[in-house]
Amino acid sequence: MPVWGVVNQKGGVGKTTTAVNLAAGLANSGQRVLLVDSDPQGNATTGLGIQKRSVAATLFDVYADLADDPDLAETSLDKALIREVAPGLDVVPATLDLAGAEPVLLGAVGKETFLREALAAVRHQYDWILIDAPPSLGLLTVNILAASDGLLVPMQCEFYALEGLSQLLKTVDIVRKRINPDLRVEKVILTMYDSRNRLTQQVADEVSEYFQDKVSTVRIPRNVRLSEAPGHGEPAMSLFPDSKGAAAYRELVQEVLAR
Repeated sequence: MPVWGVVNQKGGVGKTTTAVNLAAGLANSGQRVLLVDSDPQGNATTGLGIQKRSVAATLFDVYADLADDPDLAETSLDKALIREVAPGLDVVPATLDLAGAEPVLLGAVGKETFLREALAAVRHQYDWILIDAPPSLGLLTVNILAASDGLLVPMQCEFYALEGLSQLLKTVDIVRKRINPDLRVEKVILTMYDSRNRLTQQVADEVSEYFQDKVSTVRIPRNVRLSEAPGHGEPAMSLFPDSKGAAAYRELVQEVLAR
């Protein structure tokens, strides 16, 4: 049962779009999936139609509970879980209060592994756990790296995305040495792909040369339907199934399942 973090410290590269559509696609394929929204912006939460004002607890409460009492690790996630957001798909939501988690964690012993401890209690319930990361390399992301078996790295085909990737890989190396020796980059996904753009192809070639077979064969295209879907509170996979973006994510689901 894999736990995958969807990470890239650069914003606007398609992390949440990838996390939401991959989670939905895996669930549609009969997998039991948990999506953890670990971004204070809470875009994965709203992208699945969850009204933030109505949630009883969020990922922030999980961290706050564990900071107060480590013995709550086995039950901390229960109150935040929203079950069956879609058939086969459960969600741990996030709201802006998650931005206050880092001050809560700073003075706590074992602060880097709180998420791993919380997920350990529910791992057996799922075939897949996906964690949507914030666009930063703070404690929230370190917790994701500590909790994950593998990383899914969405990457926009532009120069600055390459520059940011090197910093992410340095952080991954540090976490692998000190906290999670089994952590690995599982897949790099090229997003907002435009085959007509020369720079797109140059970046794709450089990424493929460095990561080789870890680069997904699926290219996620620039597609307006992928951008529109979150406003309707539904993944493009189900809302716009005939769109090019949805078709690409269906291919990605099959590639992931074939691993």
